[in-house]
Amino acid sequence: MIDKLKDKNVDFLFEAILNLKNVEECYKFFDDLCTVTELRALSQRLAVAKMLSEHRVYSEIVETTGASTATISRVNRSLNYGCDGYNIVFERMKEPGRGGELK
Repeated sequence: MIDKLKDKNVDFLFEAILNLKNVEECYKFFDDLCTVTELRALSQRLAVAKMLSEHRVYSEIVETTGASTATISRVNRSLNYGCDGYNIVFERMKEPGRGGELK
């Protein structure tokens, strides 16, 4: 998947994100970049991944996040057979001062 995704525009997007310094800057950038629906979908997938990594059951995830079972299955497949991107983020978020709790 990574090879299919790689190009100069995606690199530019990721470099832009890496230059954001705090949550407030992220809100401003992503408000400009994404629709509300797109941002909610991305954040929902991340919440689903976090809950799956905590071994929560599908019914609880559906109730808490509002995600469909199809979305949960897709995220679960990424957690099990993907590139470990979710796990990298979750491990780093465990570091002191880095967040990591769903609110």
